[in-house]
Amino acid sequence: MTRVSWSNIRTVTYTVLATFILLGTSTITIGQETPAAEPASADTASTLSTETESAAAASTESTPPVPAPHLEGTIDTGSTTWLLVSSALVFFMMPGLALFYGGMVRAKNVLNMFMCVMVCVPIVTIQWVFCGYSLTFAVPSAISVDAGKNDDGSDKPRISYLGFDPGLIMLRSFSGVDPKVPENYVGRIVTTGDTVGAGNTGVPELLFSMFQMMFAIITPALIVGAIAERVKFSAWCIFVVLWATLVYDPVAHWVWNVSGWLFQKGVLDFAGGTVVHVLAGTSALALILILPKRRGFPKGPFLPHSIGWTLMGAGFLMVGWFGFNAGSAIAVGKDFLPVAGTVAVMAFATTAIAGAAATGSWMVAEWIHVGKPTAIGVASGMVAGLVVITPCAGHVSPGSALVIGLIGGFVCFLGVQLKQVLKYDDSLDVVGVHGVGGALGALLVGYFVIRPATVIGGIDQIMLQATGILAAGVYGFVMTVVLGLIIHKTIGFTVTEHEEEEGLDVTEHGETAYRLT
Repeated sequence: MTRVSWSNIRTVTYTVLATFILLGTSTITIGQETPAAEPASADTASTLSTETESAAAASTESTPPVPAPHLEGTIDTGSTTWLLVSSALVFFMMPGLALFYGGMVRAKNVLNMFMCVMVCVPIVTIQWVFCGYSLTFAVPSAISVDAGKNDDGSDKPRISYLGFDPGLIMLRSFSGVDPKVPENYVGRIVTTGDTVGAGNTGVPELLFSMFQMMFAIITPALIVGAIAERVKFSAWCIFVVLWATLVYDPVAHWVWNVSGWLFQKGVLDFAGGTVVHVLAGTSALALILILPKRRGFPKGPFLPHSIGWTLMGAGFLMVGWFGFNAGSAIAVGKDFLPVAGTVAVMAFATTAIAGAAATGSWMVAEWIHVGKPTAIGVASGMVAGLVVITPCAGHVSPGSALVIGLIGGFVCFLGVQLKQVLKYDDSLDVVGVHGVGGALGALLVGYFVIRPATVIGGIDQIMLQATGILAAGVYGFVMTVVLGLIIHKTIGFTVTEHEEEEGLDVTEHGETAYRLT
């Protein structure tokens, strides 16, 4: 065997090092083939500086400032990106709601609760694409009246009660790829939330329609918590499509369409306190009053089967709510552009603050009332705070959001206790959290509003907000009673006592959530 001596190793090592040094020197030499310039004298430097400033000034004068994309009708990539993210966040609330509700029902009904929530996705998506977006956000009106004249003699925008645009049926207006045909272009820009002189937001209207579709999906899903553990799945599916078309779309048009009669009156609803939560709460109350109570209510043991699921669901909902509220800056007026700007930041901050504050005030109220804070109370308080801040999010200051959240957690806790007094069977506290919380937030924005500056918080705005709550609440309640009774008297809205006793997972879906053997 050949021996390797240390002297041989040293020789090889020195050779390698010498090679690297030579290569490095060669590289440096090649890099300096062009001699370095001599340092400029003080006079020369002064002359160069003056020439550079003159050239820069001339360049500035000759090149006009580049206008913001949303002012030119082109896509604002920042705002578009934020609305894409917001749309996904709102959709993320669906599994969050399924977990939130699913954890509070008994184990034999958990899959049915998941199904009742998630089935709103396909049903409302089909309805929204087919006609829902047209009924809600079309500027041409199916039902409208003249609003009279302005002081300068010009015509006021017509007051609309329901929209309709044939081009928006099946979203056909977003089917073309030629930007030279704006009325049939996939990249057509949605305009700002101004009644007169609306500008371009820089966000494609197709994306706006998808963002709003997520709101239309989750709103009926909120209702099912009130009639959990007794609703027939087939009846629920029929109710969802009818309710979305006859209740949600008209009210959303009143409040959010720039021609809608409540929008024209000046009713504020930043992200859905009236449209989503008041409407869901009053509709839930209508179904509670006309449908049978759960078997054994109120004495039966209706205990949540997984409070951990409910806590996780509440956390998912809060994450999604940032898109729900901050994404709603898409409706800002032209003076507050871009969409992904200060109003979105304000809505994001107030959402975080109010959600946390209400969690704390609910916990304290429950601690005082029953002697112990509970995990399900923390989850409910978090959702209550998010509900209350929803109509206020982009209209109030962070400090006001703290006050609104503290009030909201306490008031919604009291609202939930009403079912113990009035003995109505609100299975998962939809009326107490969403109905009471949505109405409270819609009133509080009338007092705390700071944006837009043209709106002054006070009794006048509060009364205007009450008008919106009353109109949406009464309409939603009456229409839901009619729809609920029609379904219940024909195919039946609730399951039989035997099916309820066996559990809806097995009787309605032929499945079971847990196989423990």
